[in-house]
Amino acid sequence: MNMLGPLLFALIAAVGNAMFATGQKKALPLDNPFTFIALTVIICAVITVSFAALIGQPNYSDAIKQNGQWAVLSGVGLFCTYLGFSLLYSRYGASNYILYAVLSIITTSVIVGVVVLKETFNLYHWLALLTSIITIVLFTVGNGMAKA
Repeated sequence: MNMLGPLLFALIAAVGNAMFATGQKKALPLDNPFTFIALTVIICAVITVSFAALIGQPNYSDAIKQNGQWAVLSGVGLFCTYLGFSLLYSRYGASNYILYAVLSIITTSVIVGVVVLKETFNLYHWLALLTSIITIVLFTVGNGMAKA
């Protein structure tokens, strides 16, 4: 499998997440944390709608008819992601992203990929999953040692 495409797209997502984490951590605390989340969502929506128009005429009515239920599921998921990131970064710091990353391996790769979508998962994938779980254990031990 050519890994250049997946690596490039993962890098785009990783850089975007690093920008998001920096913004979350650097933002001053507000009485209502949803205010900052809403502001970031509005900015993201404006950029997304602008880029959609650059690619071609978006047909939102067809998208709603054909994929409305999946858009709702994805929208709720994106809200949960934003909320989780906001709470994680603002209260515990960006270094705790490792917990999200490993939990995402389990929820997305295993539950969604293997269980729901029936994608293949070989021995090396399972070993990668195991080492990611070991990562959480080591991270937790490291946090305990840092406080001691």
